[in-house]
Amino acid sequence: MQARMKNPAEVLPDAIKALQALAPAAYKGGVPPQTLALVHLRASQINGCSACVDGGIKHARKAGESDERLFAVSAWREVPYFSDAERAALALAEAETRLSERPEGVPDEVWDEAARHYDEPALAALVLWIGTTNLYNRLNVTTRQPAGKSWD
Repeated sequence: MQARMKNPAEVLPDAIKALQALAPAAYKGGVPPQTLALVHLRASQINGCSACVDGGIKHARKAGESDERLFAVSAWREVPYFSDAERAALALAEAETRLSERPEGVPDEVWDEAARHYDEPALAALVLWIGTTNLYNRLNVTTRQPAGKSWD
């Protein structure tokens, strides 16, 4: 795949600084790094962002995630590899990523299950990280950013 242009965050240097500041904030919310990696991967799969799926897998591995669990993220409901808290986070990631598919956006039962497992700072971190992932996905998919580029 050939990129249509450089990533907009590269073209506008102040934008990349702002985007890169979001990750450390999300990682300070008390959610395990592996869980943040899983929700990033799931949102990126839904949005068809090859660059973020590729980068997400690499970051997840650095966070200690196993290939078995990474390969199963797209089928997280049907496999036994995820905790109840991780399942709640993955459900929240799917709902927040697919807002337009439901009139209520994120259903109360999805939110309530996430709130059962995560306190307010952790929920804030999850919502922020999922939203940030969706932003990166939209930038990359729109401009056709190829997989394999490092943003470190």
